Amino acid sequence: MELDSRPVVEVSEANIYQEDHKVLSDINFRIEKGEFVFLVGRTGSGKSSLLKCLYADLPIASGAIDVAGYNLKKIKNKDIPFLRRKIGIIFQDFQLFPDRTVTENLTFVMRATGWKDRTKIKSRLAEVLMRVGLGAAADKMPHQLSGGEQQRVVIARALINEPVILFADEPTGNLDPEVSNGIFSLFKEINRSGTAILMATHNHKFIEDHPERILKCEEGKLLDSAEVEFNLSSHY
Repeated sequence: MELDSRPVVEVSEANIYQEDHKVLSDINFRIEKGEFVFLVGRTGSGKSSLLKCLYADLPIASGAIDVAGYNLKKIKNKDIPFLRRKIGIIFQDFQLFPDRTVTENLTFVMRATGWKDRTKIKSRLAEVLMRVGLGAAADKMPHQLSGGEQQRVVIARALINEPVILFADEPTGNLDPEVSNGIFSLFKEINRSGTAILMATHNHKFIEDHPERILKCEEGKLLDSAEVEFNLSSHY
């Protein structure tokens, strides 16, 4: 129960590198349980590198990062799958297996994260597909779905293990505005149910219409709207 009272993300004096290039210096922030936070910044400013550190895809050069109760500076490779059962990761480019049905795509992830009971797998699959509005899509192949529907499958995949936080890297970047709005509404509904969300986006309208806390990557630093005022009219 101790985890409930702690932030789901806590970053202290962290330096983040992409290969040998330092992209972010001395960053500090927390994300509390159930919080919604936007992550903005120009292309190449470090947004994706930061997200990769948070889900243990990039090592941390220095400082401390704790996510969902795991110390990512000290995490062992064998523990990374356990971390990823507690978080959800959503990419811009879907990363679905093109030769497998929606059910097979989701079942693959479930078995990889420790699900064994067929009845429970079937029940949970039905739940997450209904949650994202795709109850009738279980037997379809990815190419039979629109871009928005494919992204809903990705969100369903991320929700399977009831994560404490979703990390979303430009989740509407490849979608048209109307479809993007539907996907964003789904994220907001998921957030209202108690899941924290950190969403990297270039979509000005989301940020203008939904005044949430903002983290901005700029010139190697991370600015936090909860701590300082900054100009959002510049490109991000």
